[in-house]
This record gives sequence, structure tokens and C-alpha cells, in this order.
Amino acid sequence: MLIKTYNKSIFTILCLIILNSLSLEGKTLERENVDLLNKVIDLVDKEYIESTEQSELVEAAINGMLQSLDPHSVYLTPKDFANLQNDTSGEFGGIGIEVTMENGVIKVISPIDETPAQKAGMIAGDYITHINKEPIFGKNLNDAVDLMRGKPNTEVAITVVRKEKDDAFDITIIRDIIQIPGIKSEIKGKNNNIGYIRISAFNERTSEKLYKELYIHENNKNPSIKGYILDLRRNPGGLLKQAIEVANMFLDYGEIVSTKRPRFEEKINSFEAKRGDFINQKPLIILVNGGSASASEIVAGALQDHNRAIIIGTRTFGKGSVQTLYPINKNNLYFPNSKNLGALKLTTAEYFTPRGRSIQAEGIEPDFVIKQEPTKENNPEIYEVGETQLNEFIKKDSNDKSESGSSAYIPLDSSEDTQLNLAVEIMNDLLLKI
Repeated sequence: MLIKTYNKSIFTILCLIILNSLSLEGKTLERENVDLLNKVIDLVDKEYIESTEQSELVEAAINGMLQSLDPHSVYLTPKDFANLQNDTSGEFGGIGIEVTMENGVIKVISPIDETPAQKAGMIAGDYITHINKEPIFGKNLNDAVDLMRGKPNTEVAITVVRKEKDDAFDITIIRDIIQIPGIKSEIKGKNNNIGYIRISAFNERTSEKLYKELYIHENNKNPSIKGYILDLRRNPGGLLKQAIEVANMFLDYGEIVSTKRPRFEEKINSFEAKRGDFINQKPLIILVNGGSASASEIVAGALQDHNRAIIIGTRTFGKGSVQTLYPINKNNLYFPNSKNLGALKLTTAEYFTPRGRSIQAEGIEPDFVIKQEPTKENNPEIYEVGETQLNEFIKKDSNDKSESGSSAYIPLDSSEDTQLNLAVEIMNDLLLKI
């Protein structure tokens, strides 16, 4: 085996700079903690059974620290940072699932609409234990996701553990360029006067695409549209800016969302709506379920608090924490021969609805709670997903027993979609009264 060596003094300095940069309120490490860190590094270098790599040790140390905080704080290598930027642009390579890490394996929060993962039969609540027979246990989330990425038209074997199944089983998926659908629009209702718009994720082009769909309905092809159903089910979220712009399309005034740091009892930002309801106060229904997270919850919470929309479905995921990206480069970390050391995604605040409701670990409770029962298609199992099912999720206090989330299941056959069909029925009734 090739023995890999490194300059321990540089390594120690790097660790100290990283840890000092992450310390709160400018606090520096106590001398005894510095000594402990040095001793551990020295022991690993001298005594570990295999050779070690400097960058891997640093990454593992940082991730170990962050994973003890909450499920969403993570260190991103330069490659991971680039992948994240590709993900939010709405097109990236892979199989198309929203995932998190739980007890050393990957947990599927939701497959993304019209992606290889969804078409292959992966569902919310699945646990992934192996990728191409390589075990996940012991890897961090970014490494595991990297294994699922690859060239388009290549196969990847995913080993799945599913509740109520006796044995693990493999699902073979053909990788593809993942183009998040973003917006899908249909006409529904007895009189073809209901605009149904599904938003699958909040990426850089979501508000632009939604504006075009609303413009078509309101000004061009479908002047007969009298009301709208906005489907945010199984939408894992995305960009805050896009959530604000989408909510703003249905509001004339008022706060959309605020971010606060409960620890410091301070409001960081408040985002206000600008005048101009794009659909001129026409009735609006929003569909949500356990797969509706983050940006989806911001939109649903804002429109619910302003009495601008009726919310139908089941309690949302409850991902109400704010992550801030801190790029790490040679300008703030003195590391030789490196321009970019990746980024830190750190939880820094929480989202609150206009009425001051915290989304974190609670989610949005619909006005009409309607559960989707399983249909006959492939005998689907229905599992609940939510923030409170994740390890180390942020609670309001140690005695908090609240739960968030619910099933993220949506039938493939819209005729069996209980939640959507009820939304259409309610909208038909509303339009009769106008």
C-alpha cells in the first residue's frame, strides 16, 4: 500500500483555524482542547492500522462535529459545493431522490417527480443500505450521494430496506440527467374552469415558469379559469428567494416569512409582499403532505396565515431551519496550494410564518386534513416522513414532544387521488357561489 504522508504542523494549523472559525461569538479553543486535538491527530498518524489522508481526516473531523448538531449542517467539499449549485439550477446528474442520513444509512424523503428513482419504484421512507453492493454504513451523506451519481445511461444497483418487508431487495436504476420538472399545468373542474398547477421543487426558474403559466391562464389561452389549485405535495423545497416570489404572486401586502434566531431572541429578516395578486383574488387551494418541506411550507404557511388559500392534505415535513452557506477558501483559511476548500452549510436560524408560527419540527397543519389511502398500484406501502423522525433535529426545548410530517404518497392514477379530487370538488363548490 502506498504510504501517504503530510506535514503535521500544517494539518494542526488548518484544524485550529477551521475550529476557531466555527466557534461561537469569537471564542477560541481552550489550551487543553488544542492539546487533545493534537494528541488524537498524532496517535492516528503513528498508530492507526492503515495510512491516513490529511484531507479525509479534516473532512471527517468537521462532519463529525456538525452531525452532532442537527441533520442539516454539513461540510461540503469543493465537488459537493459544485454539485449543490448544479442542483439548485434545476438540472443535475443522478437518479432523482431527496435524501437524508439516519442511523448510518440513507433515508429517502421523497423521489422527485418523473425521475428514474420514481419510475423504478422507490418511495418515501425507503432506507438505502448499499449502492452497487458497497455498504453505506460509515460514509457521510455526500459520499453516499456521490456513489449514486454517474454518467447518464449507466446502471446503479440500490439495495433497499422497506418497512413490512422481510428482506432487503435491489432496485436497478438507469442514471439520467435529472431535469426537475418544476411546473406542470392542467385544466380541471366540471366546467374546465380550474387551473391545476403542480410545483415539484423550488429551483432558480420556478417563479419564472409559474409566472408564464399564470399569464397564459389569465391573459391568453384560458380566460375562463375561475380558480386555482397549487399542488406542493412531495415538494422538498429549494431556494428561499423562489418561495418568496411564488407566495408574492398571490398576495397584495403583508409579511411572507421571517427568519429568527431564537437563541439570541432576534429577528434577522422579514420578507414582505409587493402589491399585485397575479390571479386577482381568485379562489386558491394548496395541496400539501409529508413530503412538502422548507420552501413549500413557507408558501403554504404564508397563504394560510393571510387567509388567501385553503390548505388541504396532511401535516407537512417540518423543515423550518435556515442553512447559511459559508464558502471556505484561501482568503479565510490559509491552506497552501488550494483556492477552494468547499463550503460549510450551517443552520443559523428558523423560519416563522406571518403570524409567528415556527415551522421547525411542527410543519403546517392543513385546514382540511385528508389522508391518502393506498391504491391497488403495485400494493404500495405508505410511510410517514418528517423532521421529527431525523436524528438530532432541533427542538424548541428538551420537553418538546411535537411531531411533524405525514405520508408523502401520491397515487399515479389521478382518479384515485383522494386529496386532489377533494380539492377539485371544493373548488367547484366555491365557484358556484361566486
